[in-house]
Amino acid sequence: MRSIPAVVRGGVFSLTIAEQRPGIAVLAVSGNHASDVFANEAGGHRWQRIPPTEKRGRVQTSTITVAVLPDLQPEDLFIADRDIEITTTRGSGPGGQNRNKLETAVIVRHKPTGIVVRCEDERSQFRNRQLAISILRSRLFAAREQEITATRGQDRRQQIGSGMRGDKRRTVRVRDDTVRDHLTGTKWSFSDYYAGRW
Repeated sequence: MRSIPAVVRGGVFSLTIAEQRPGIAVLAVSGNHASDVFANEAGGHRWQRIPPTEKRGRVQTSTITVAVLPDLQPEDLFIADRDIEITTTRGSGPGGQNRNKLETAVIVRHKPTGIVVRCEDERSQFRNRQLAISILRSRLFAAREQEITATRGQDRRQQIGSGMRGDKRRTVRVRDDTVRDHLTGTKWSFSDYYAGRW
């Protein structure tokens, strides 16, 4: 599934998996007021649950760090064609003949910075190329902002956090049916949170 409709806070948003590899996933979110809704998701998120295979009822804790970056338009940051190198390859993983036989995966490398983006989840090479360049533009913008303004760079690092247990934004406790936002003190039931009613 490439584009997933998601209902959050009464709004409907489209979530597209733009990039994924072990340890990282990049989601492109679109919809009315999406930036306002997801701006406060930056930081560390703890997910506490009992895995189905756990026999003794022990709680497993996973930690995810989230950064929220703007979706930039071409006029927001110019990238010269000579500065990027684009290669194509076959997609990895399941997906049928289109994915395994055609070179639909796109790898974009920004020569001056060495930043590499790979997109392969869309069925067409054209769409994967669009997504890869969009992600590259956002990463270059973030890097440029860090260089220009030390404070801006510090803010972004503060968004992501260290990923340690004490550095958290939100805790999800499935067994207790509770979700708590540590910055605002807001609490929800897990069932409401999972359904997007938060």
